[in-house]
Amino acid sequence: MSAVPKPHKLTEEEYLARDRAAGVKSEFYDGVMYAMAGAKLPHNRIKDNLARHLNNRLDGGPCFAVTSDMRVKVSRPGPYVYPDVVVVCGDPEYAGDREDILVNPVVLVEVLSESTEKYDRTTKRRQYKRIRSVREYVLVGYDEPVVERYARQADGTWAHEEVTGLDAEYAFAAVPARVRLADIYAGVTFPDDPTSPRLAAPPAPPPN
Repeated sequence: MSAVPKPHKLTEEEYLARDRAAGVKSEFYDGVMYAMAGAKLPHNRIKDNLARHLNNRLDGGPCFAVTSDMRVKVSRPGPYVYPDVVVVCGDPEYAGDREDILVNPVVLVEVLSESTEKYDRTTKRRQYKRIRSVREYVLVGYDEPVVERYARQADGTWAHEEVTGLDAEYAFAAVPARVRLADIYAGVTFPDDPTSPRLAAPPAPPPN
């Protein structure tokens, strides 16, 4: 029986050339490109709501937020990732001269989904902790109003905290900003919300 050939692993240079030329974004890990599937509307609303309100709070200061078109490099070689929201403080620093690979994020945010939650909580969390500039990793729930964070402490350890409920407010640990969960989830319905059109009972049949 012949051996199964191993897939060709890309170099960083090969990945970047392909990703820049492609019509879809791909993350890069251990020599392999992973195309990012298009996000559902609730995911995009949560991401955009958070980025907008966060930038409003940071306006006039040294920090600002950008959304998921910003490629971030973890280390050499790779990985390369596209977080849902990235916060930078001060002057952005790039790998190379094309200004499309950020290396000094302060806050990274991922909006969870059913297909990515395990990866975001495990592999990606370990990767993000390796970025020396990162002070806070934020996970935003998709099926209930909950925001979690892992915040780097002075001794290098990471503290975990979560905030739940639409009446709660999330206070960022690394930047001077607070955002209400009601603002983050504006326009979003949850799977267990009886008023959601997805779960509303069908109308009763007309009487005979």
